Amino acid sequence: MDCLDAKSLSLPGTEVRVVQRCASTNSALLGEKGARCVLLAAEEQTAGRGRRGRRWHSAPGAGLTFSVARTVRRPVRELAGLSLVAGVGVARALRALGVAHAALKWPNDIVADHAKLGGILVETRGAGEALRAVIGIGINCRRDSSLSIRLGRKVAFLDDFMECRDRNSILEKIALALLASLEAFEAGGLEPLRREWQAMDAYAGHKLRVRLADGRVVTGTADGLAQDGGLLLATARGVRAIRSGRVLSARPA
Repeated sequence: MDCLDAKSLSLPGTEVRVVQRCASTNSALLGEKGARCVLLAAEEQTAGRGRRGRRWHSAPGAGLTFSVARTVRRPVRELAGLSLVAGVGVARALRALGVAHAALKWPNDIVADHAKLGGILVETRGAGEALRAVIGIGINCRRDSSLSIRLGRKVAFLDDFMECRDRNSILEKIALALLASLEAFEAGGLEPLRREWQAMDAYAGHKLRVRLADGRVVTGTADGLAQDGGLLLATARGVRAIRSGRVLSARPA
């Protein structure tokens, strides 16, 4: 098994750390202060988290689990778009690595052939005049047939699409693309990346069932992103923007 090595990663302007084991890379970085950009990767997370507190499953050495912490100086109202920005960077890197069908599922999943390949968790903390954002990324690398059973859904792995021998090289390329997307967001907000996200939307034009934060389920056709990153859904009552919810199912319209 190849091992992650901080010295093998070249990320200008970013402090890189690798640990064998931790509870959660997001939690570790959220507890730190300072303005520097930091990447923390772990071979194993014992309490990795997904969106809405769900557990992130990853066997030691079987995937890539890392977080990037950096200061963000955009208005608070724009921060909901950070998971979309991160998704663009990750999917961009995966496509360059050979995962031609890498795509995005609103709001924070990375998919390939409509199976979950990875996920994104964004958390923020106040940091003076700016905010400290921690962007957690999890990518399935090596095939684990039991993972799909445990999660009750179709799961994809980098092994399905490309040689996955050097995780350090893969991590470096994904991190560089992620940092580039975050720089673009810092400079111009979500708008410069919104069209690119839409071009990689796995369910563009599909009929979706979306569970809202209050438990209600809405059905409609995916119609891109609102300017603030909300999911536009064309329903029987008109187009509405969903800003908090989960896509339950999707099928071609």
